[in-house]
Amino acid sequence: MQQRISIRSTDCLTDNANSGTSPKLFPMIQNRKLLGMIAFVIAVGVWGAMAQAQAPQVALLGGGSASGNAGRIEAFRQGLRELGYTEGKNILLEQRWAEGKLDRLAAFAAELVRLKMDTIVSAGPTVTRVLRKITSTVPVVMGFDDDPVGSGFVASLARPGGNITGLSTLSPELSAKQLELLKEILPKISRVAVLGSSAHPGQVKH
Repeated sequence: MQQRISIRSTDCLTDNANSGTSPKLFPMIQNRKLLGMIAFVIAVGVWGAMAQAQAPQVALLGGGSASGNAGRIEAFRQGLRELGYTEGKNILLEQRWAEGKLDRLAAFAAELVRLKMDTIVSAGPTVTRVLRKITSTVPVVMGFDDDPVGSGFVASLARPGGNITGLSTLSPELSAKQLELLKEILPKISRVAVLGSSAHPGQVKH
């Protein structure tokens, strides 16, 4: 089968184009094992297409650039290969990168839907939010999200429902542990301030 790879860039497998080297970017997709998990979710999602003797079409949509995420993209491909999917033979990969111009995401998302992708991989919450508005039928795999339930992407972590699934970085148990460690370091501490954005979906305000 003829290889079909299309890359459009307009720097990160993440939403924030101004922080391409930040360790916070795409935090759950920093190693091959996690990328393999994403690849596994996709493999399950496209199994029906394979059963119909048609190479599944998977799209990767990000707000940054392909060059800024070359290592992660290759790890993603490796995860697919480990599951038996070879790009250009039994799976087709499309990529769209907004190069920090996030206003282009909606057009890219609509294009991928028109191309009838079997699965779209979202590089971050901003991309997922755009895809949620564009399609309710094409399966969307989140690369990560702080709180998919709070963001309104899924009904629950156990039963996502709808067309969106993927990885969550939500770990509320760490907050208690961080306070515990802080108290050990500073036993006399009595007041702690936490800074955050009330506009960030999924953040609980107290």
